[in-house]
Amino acid sequence: MHIIVLIKEVPDMEKVRFDTERGVIDRKSAGTEVNPFDLNALEAAVQLKELLGAKVTALCMGPSQAEKSLKEALSRGADEALLLSDSAFGGSDTWATSRTLAAAIRKLGDWDAIFAGEKTVDGDTGQVGAQVAQLLALPLISYVETLNWHQATGLSAEVSLWDGLYRKSVAGKALFTFTKTANTPRLPGVRDKMKARKAQIPCWKLADLAGYLEASQTGFSGSPTKVKKIVIPPAPQRQGNCYRDALPQALEQVDRLLQSSHLITQEVKA
Repeated sequence: MHIIVLIKEVPDMEKVRFDTERGVIDRKSAGTEVNPFDLNALEAAVQLKELLGAKVTALCMGPSQAEKSLKEALSRGADEALLLSDSAFGGSDTWATSRTLAAAIRKLGDWDAIFAGEKTVDGDTGQVGAQVAQLLALPLISYVETLNWHQATGLSAEVSLWDGLYRKSVAGKALFTFTKTANTPRLPGVRDKMKARKAQIPCWKLADLAGYLEASQTGFSGSPTKVKKIVIPPAPQRQGNCYRDALPQALEQVDRLLQSSHLITQEVKA
């Protein structure tokens, strides 16, 4: 079994600052890390590797600095890593990103399952996993809480959706996205970190995806959506009034508030 794990390098959201005047994230204000949800996907893949002898490949699209996150994935149990990095990929929205990742997966060819995090902490859309599945015509199993392997039927999962858990199984190739509570990602040992630090990470550019991806399908030109501005909404403030002596006036005020909120349609009589 060969499992591809999608990895994204994201800013450290506990330290990153927002440029409120420009309405953008100041990515230089904090360091970067592997998207936390992707670590759960990686852990699920490594557990299958230990159970079945599976091969795990970490795949990331990003700037050259994202090599650091792929080395982190190697230190946590991935066998191989691949970086997609080209100025032509810059400015990609989720759709262009998904097209680029899907093109690389097609070129890789020999794989059995794709794992990804439920979403990324910097975008929070949860779209890339679903879009990659759509582009590759794969069944999609999202919000995986528990992953199971059965010799006769293959992979099955318990999925958290609204207030329930649903059991889903799939025969053949599929894409799975994992929640933060799916498992506890392991910490790499010193020896694993040292080995990963020396690893040479292959880097594919647009030219390496010839026949799988056109320049018009990635980057700004391949992105149907654009982020114009990020706005931090103000925290809602609870307001209250205290009526001690004027009870009839208080009831009238409450009546007006309830009617304006369409919670009642009849007048309250004092």
